[in-house]
Amino acid sequence: MNKSDIKKVVLAYSGGLDTSIIIPWLKENYNNCEVIAVSGNVGQADELEGLEEKALKTGASKLYVEDLTDEFVDDFVVPAMKAGAKYEEYLLGTSLARPVIAKRLAEIAIAEGADAICHGCTGKGNDQVRFELTLKHFVPDMPIIAPWREWSIKSREEEIEFAEAHNVPLKINRETNYSKDKNLWHLSHEGLDLEDAGNEPTYEKKGFLEMGVSPMDAPDVPTYITLDFEAGVPVALDGEKMSAKDIILKLNELGGANGIGLLDIVENRLVGMKCRGVYETPGGTILYAAHEYLETLCLDKMTMHEKQKLAITYGELVYNGQWYTPLREALAAFVDKTQEHVTGAVKLKLYKGNIIKAGAWSDWSLYSEEIATFGEDHVYNQADSAGFINLYGLPIKVQAKVDAKNKK
Repeated sequence: MNKSDIKKVVLAYSGGLDTSIIIPWLKENYNNCEVIAVSGNVGQADELEGLEEKALKTGASKLYVEDLTDEFVDDFVVPAMKAGAKYEEYLLGTSLARPVIAKRLAEIAIAEGADAICHGCTGKGNDQVRFELTLKHFVPDMPIIAPWREWSIKSREEEIEFAEAHNVPLKINRETNYSKDKNLWHLSHEGLDLEDAGNEPTYEKKGFLEMGVSPMDAPDVPTYITLDFEAGVPVALDGEKMSAKDIILKLNELGGANGIGLLDIVENRLVGMKCRGVYETPGGTILYAAHEYLETLCLDKMTMHEKQKLAITYGELVYNGQWYTPLREALAAFVDKTQEHVTGAVKLKLYKGNIIKAGAWSDWSLYSEEIATFGEDHVYNQADSAGFINLYGLPIKVQAKVDAKNKK
């Protein structure tokens, strides 16, 4: 990439520390190029306030604020949830948001006739991979600028110094400088005291949790909810029809109030290191639990077990930034087939960080109380099991006889 050829850059802009200082840095290091900031709204709420004024004051020519919330939920979150995709317990909140944002970046870059796309991901993180693999899918020949792989800045402290020297306004300070990512599905916390795996997260400290409360501070009485699904997709909460996005937002409120969805893990990053993070995913945790509960009724054994195996692969693909790949799309087709009859209702009890099953119903249920009962029934002949065991155990019996013969 020849810097002299870069006249217009589209920047993935959050207004956070990294992208706030990138605008003046780009102009200083890329021939005073035009910087078009793009903020993808995936549900980060108050983080979008005042972004336009901030972006323009720091040197951007314009700011796009794109509402991607419905696309994020319908085309990324729900498919991953239907698949049961997780990565080491992590429900992929950041991983799922990156491809939808990068897709829109590519579309705007094409529309604006940009010469390059820029992101603020660090060279230590997974997000650089997620952004760039998506961009390779949509704009394979577009140059990508990643300042963290170019500039001399080595730490967040130095970033703050750069911001202060260039009069870039910040909402953080040196003492509360957690690295966070927020959207309507989750909130992540990294850095500071969390870098020491021996430190307990300060869940009860005011201001640490943003999407809910610690289980210790949750109510002493449970909250019951009922979720309805059609073909694996959530369609109603407590009998009220809603979009999947609105269901998640409401579950965030209910789950957060009951201390649901906290996860503290040391995860294996794609770039080779282990990293400790604390995640808040109240609504997502409830949705996964409800969906998995309904599947126990509606999926046959072999389909369920194969789906559980493939969920690991699906989760790895999402985590590793490989959403737009043939394998992920093929797995999604498999998942959609498995979900054809995952229709019904699930009742859950939320209590102090716990999700307790309270009932499930489906017209497609494969569970038969008449067959499974410990009482008298007229549909299951228990004598049939003797022949089944004889045939099922025949290889074991033959092997035992062969072993005994050869030991003599």
